[in-house]
Amino acid sequence: MSAPERIPPRSVTAGPTSSEPPPEASAEPPAAASPELLVEGELTVRGRIREASNAALYCTVARDGQEAACIYKPVAGERPLWDFPDGTLAQREVAAYEVSEATGWGLVPHTVLRDGPYGEGMCQLWIETTPDSELLALVDAEEPEPGWKAIGFAEVGEGRTALLVHADDERLRRLAVLDAVINNADRKGGHFLPAPDGRLYGIDHGVTFNAENKLRTLLWGWAGEPLTGEAVDVLKGLKEALGAAGALTARLAGLITAAELDATRARVDALLATGKHPEPSGEWPAIPWPPV
Repeated sequence: MSAPERIPPRSVTAGPTSSEPPPEASAEPPAAASPELLVEGELTVRGRIREASNAALYCTVARDGQEAACIYKPVAGERPLWDFPDGTLAQREVAAYEVSEATGWGLVPHTVLRDGPYGEGMCQLWIETTPDSELLALVDAEEPEPGWKAIGFAEVGEGRTALLVHADDERLRRLAVLDAVINNADRKGGHFLPAPDGRLYGIDHGVTFNAENKLRTLLWGWAGEPLTGEAVDVLKGLKEALGAAGALTARLAGLITAAELDATRARVDALLATGKHPEPSGEWPAIPWPPV
């Protein structure tokens, strides 16, 4: 496998609220953090994420002697988008977490909507990553090798092209199903967080749940292939949870619009009806740019 394109680490710079560099994000692992910590803990800004297109602040949250690192994205720091209502990205991040939890896969770090130093925003537990985990690669070949799935050809300079591939990894396949449900319009390689315990998390779900089909992702390797039995069972559970009296419906109702909720139900129904991973529609750019 030549020319590996590893996922870049998230870079943090010290913020204006502190003269000290950000602390190591090892205060409290996600599994040990209490459910109340993110909602009720004292939020302290330590720095900012340089690569983020919207304001993304590295913070610690502390309560009753418990502390964890987290990301805080205030609504006030969201850039306007032509195809999403202003000031709604934080709610969509929380909605993506709620759907992830309903699947039982736990693909999105614990995420809540809360007040913070710069107003209301989303707060999400920070995930320590394994930096040498290869999930994406550029290869000088026409077809992917075993264990990899083709995404498409990319220009690499001087008139040369290379095949962009992603790992044939069950964790990525679950994320592909989640993205199809939440209509993720921006699944880039930098949004995959492989944790030291072997789990894989997805982050940055602000442009999701649009009522129009806007699925744009790197995870096209299974396009048109049958869904796994596990995925079908999960989708059936989501269909029930999204019913009029479903618990998930109640949680999403305050985060996305009624039309977007109906569209989410329709996407689940469509996946169950076809029994296959979706394919690019041709009406919307299928791959985000830049891909990483």
